[in-house]
Amino acid sequence: MTKTIKNVICTFCGTLCDDLEVDVTDDGKKILQVRNACAIGAEKYLHVGNPGRVVVPRMRQADGTYKDISYDEAIDFTAKTLLKAKKPLFYGWSSTNCEAISAGNVLAEKTGGVIDNCATVCHGSSLLAIQDTGVPSCTLGEVKNRADRIIFWGCNPAHAHPRHMSRYSIFPRGFFTAKGQKGRKIICVDCRETDTAKVADTFVRIKQSYDYEIIDAFRTVLRGEEIPAEVGGVPAEKIKEVIEILKSGRFVTLFFGMGLTHTLGRNHNIDEAINFIRDLNDYTKAVLIAMRGHYNVTGAGQVLGWQYGYPFACDLSRLTMARHNPGETTSVDLLVRHEVDACVVIASDLAAHFPFEATRVMASIPTITIDPHISMSTELSDLHIPVAIVGVEVGGCCYRMDNVPIETRKCVDAPEGVLEDEELFNRITKRVDEILAENGVKDASEYLAKLEQET
Repeated sequence: MTKTIKNVICTFCGTLCDDLEVDVTDDGKKILQVRNACAIGAEKYLHVGNPGRVVVPRMRQADGTYKDISYDEAIDFTAKTLLKAKKPLFYGWSSTNCEAISAGNVLAEKTGGVIDNCATVCHGSSLLAIQDTGVPSCTLGEVKNRADRIIFWGCNPAHAHPRHMSRYSIFPRGFFTAKGQKGRKIICVDCRETDTAKVADTFVRIKQSYDYEIIDAFRTVLRGEEIPAEVGGVPAEKIKEVIEILKSGRFVTLFFGMGLTHTLGRNHNIDEAINFIRDLNDYTKAVLIAMRGHYNVTGAGQVLGWQYGYPFACDLSRLTMARHNPGETTSVDLLVRHEVDACVVIASDLAAHFPFEATRVMASIPTITIDPHISMSTELSDLHIPVAIVGVEVGGCCYRMDNVPIETRKCVDAPEGVLEDEELFNRITKRVDEILAENGVKDASEYLAKLEQET
């Protein structure tokens, strides 16, 4: 016998599709089938019963092999490692729920750590620009129901967000967009022809890293002023054509990705894009939305902002105040400068995405990785603590790319004994408090001072 769970939230990408149907066995132990998901999202559910999955913490031994230990031992090791560190780094957070992020942030504050999330290597420049300039934005629901002009700039949702185009941006029929794709004009701006560009009505191919100049040319044409015959590899006629298409629309939405945030200019590209959208609002309604990657990288910034006022790169090492200074308190910079002496990787894979020098430093200091799966980071860590999979084995709040909070649902039970992220962080924090009480000190700085006196 089987049962079907409807309206399941897919925890793969920032689109957070909320229409999945999952067939599970009556005992709630196994997923049999997933409907409505993209191929990647479906695989996230179907592979849960993989017999090779790690279900107990693993500690690295002197010979490089791993030994299974209990959760109590793992929690004790983590608590002591964090208290012995002068400045531990807590990196990741993008693939867990907001409740776990909040609990983890409390642990980082108590142990004087630096909290950073995946925005530091993706849309951190977008967040900086939004802090400087503000942002005219909307929800994906408004895009579906209202937008008749869509711009994809430096992003490729056909691969990165597989159902984005069918649910929100190109194909769906909305309240004021009853014709669906036929009633929309799709513009793709990129330095290469992607699969997204192939379905666009207009493809603007630019020279790599000339995004700022192109946006500035768009703004210049929008003001009715002249531009050179060619800007960034794009003829002036093409730029004017795009502007006329946008001005004739009722609702313009600009979706931008890492092709805009990681090219020359970075946050200044986003500043200029925001100002371009503001200029467009003199002629029509216009908004922009960042194409956030991991399903809760937006939530990681939201929670950190609620608690400490900054969306990423938040330094709590002084124990009295939060500091935020990208380039100084960001993960890659801290690692490369050898400023952190312990590392906790949560719901991410630092080793797979950071520069080699930063990864090498991570491997040389005490490192704990908290993740349901084996990854490059777990294989370089001293301790790997497996946890339940959010959106599959445990629910919780996550933020969609348009900053809408959505409550994810549990489909099946986690393997026996495997902890949830939130419970794990709460237990580590409790153990930290116990160690501080046992040593008669009130915080991590006093504990370190006592250790130095004893040695």
